Amino acid sequence: MSLLWTSEALVAAMDGRPLGPMPEGISGISIDSRSLQPGDAFFAIKGEAMDGHDFATAAIKAGAGVLVVAEGKLPSLGRLTAPIIVVEDVLAALEKLGVASRERSQAKIIAVTGSAGKTTTKEALRHVLQAVGKVHASAQSFNNHWGVPLTLARMPNDCDYAVFEIGMNHPDEIRPLVKMARPHVAIVTMIAAAHLGFFRNLDE
Repeated sequence: MSLLWTSEALVAAMDGRPLGPMPEGISGISIDSRSLQPGDAFFAIKGEAMDGHDFATAAIKAGAGVLVVAEGKLPSLGRLTAPIIVVEDVLAALEKLGVASRERSQAKIIAVTGSAGKTTTKEALRHVLQAVGKVHASAQSFNNHWGVPLTLARMPNDCDYAVFEIGMNHPDEIRPLVKMARPHVAIVTMIAAAHLGFFRNLDE
């Protein structure tokens, strides 16, 4: 199994507290027990509609190598049969891991944003760059406050290029995501009214 993160590096990057014997490392990062691959670390992120902690048992059954859970949720999880890393906030821990991944990477980073065409442009860049090196890119349209740190945390240490899709529908939403990704190249596909969201107009 190829390791994406050693357990030691994983714990250190997130300022986590390990419980139980840790594996040598983990092969991937997952926030969805349905698509988790054996050996992945499962991050129990709490969203608006669902709480990842409710799927901790499902993640273990799917073969999670490590569970990353919030300190406040630990008492309600009961006895779990997998190594656990306890953090104060799971999304914040994922962000810390994303920052650590960016710091260790020597890849050329490209960020794509715009009102339309982000995913198409990202996939075109992935296809072209694969001819000249190892490429890492956002899955699907993972371009928000959890998608960008997730993509960063999943970035292999030996990739040559990484292409990130970055979206926004709130003022200043892009700023912290760009600060995390620190792209060498930024591409704006277009600016239109398609995703005004919480903006009053295009100028804003």
